[in-house]
Amino acid sequence: MSDLSTLLQNPKLRLLLIACAVLMYLAIVVIGNLPGARADIGHYAPGAVLHSIAYAVLATLWFFGSTGSPAARAAKGVLAVAAMGAGDEFIQSFFPYRGAKVHDWAVDCSAAIIVTGLLCLLVPKIVPVTKR
Repeated sequence: MSDLSTLLQNPKLRLLLIACAVLMYLAIVVIGNLPGARADIGHYAPGAVLHSIAYAVLATLWFFGSTGSPAARAAKGVLAVAAMGAGDEFIQSFFPYRGAKVHDWAVDCSAAIIVTGLLCLLVPKIVPVTKR
């Protein structure tokens, strides 16, 4: 078994990856809803790009933090991102200077589907899947 495979099967690392995903999500929600913060960061990248990158990273963290086959990990990553993206948009609906957009949620889910799909294809070639 490769060193990478052993590392990715470490329960402490998986827990750390899920914790990082949750903390990143909380940071996105808090910082993204500060008055003026979204407008300030919008000077550097459009909202769709920001959503794509942020939620692709969240899906990747969730993929590697999960257990099971690559397909099961991908499903868990996409479902987690779908829930987090919906939660983010729901929270934004309470702020008068922000707004909930289904389009943003769709971008979040699309980014998760693309990145976990690629991981499903690449990870078995890099890390042999073993049954425990």
